[in-house]
Amino acid sequence: MKFGHYSDRGLPESEAGYRCPSWDPMPTGKKNVVVLGCSHTYGIGHQDDTHWVAHLSKHNTERLRYWNLGQPGASADKIVRILHGAQKLLDPKIIIVCWPLWSRRERLEAEPRSLTGNDEHLKIETDETDKNNFLKNVYFLEKFREENRCETFHCFADESYQDHIKGLKVLEDYTIKNCWPYWDKFEQRVPYDKPSLASDNEHYGVEHHERFAKLFLEKFHRKLR
Repeated sequence: MKFGHYSDRGLPESEAGYRCPSWDPMPTGKKNVVVLGCSHTYGIGHQDDTHWVAHLSKHNTERLRYWNLGQPGASADKIVRILHGAQKLLDPKIIIVCWPLWSRRERLEAEPRSLTGNDEHLKIETDETDKNNFLKNVYFLEKFREENRCETFHCFADESYQDHIKGLKVLEDYTIKNCWPYWDKFEQRVPYDKPSLASDNEHYGVEHHERFAKLFLEKFHRKLR
């Protein structure tokens, strides 16, 4: 089924591509895990083995196959559109979403446009409309889970909106942004105080991604099966 820019079999076109194996032909024999998010999930500025999804993808590989569908600049709107496109293409059984800033939107013109928070088209938006647009997309994602009998897990890239989605499986307190630097008196003699940046000197670096994946698996590894 396809109407406008929405389809249930086919991912949106992407200049960056998708940082995952080819699905044509689709391999069989394992559960498909779809990971959704923005540039932090795609891994801008990272090698193929240093972004957080690469670390996550080493977990329970006997049973699970991971598909990184993160896209640079993605909003919650685009994340849900990508998920619907994966329905009959990848048949996801586990959905992991790393939500970006809720000020973002997707504008569906002749070609879809990802709008970040400072775009002039968003000048009339408010914290309240940002919140409710985010919750709309959480609803659509959870409805997808219910109808397709999937498992869903939520986490955040920059800012946490955990208080708005209580009752779901959420990595609380930690985001990719705030998980580094950190202090652990049992591991460190002095606190880490140097910034960790990716090779583009803009996105979060290797230490952020490695620790974020570790925190995610510490909380959810028994449920990822």
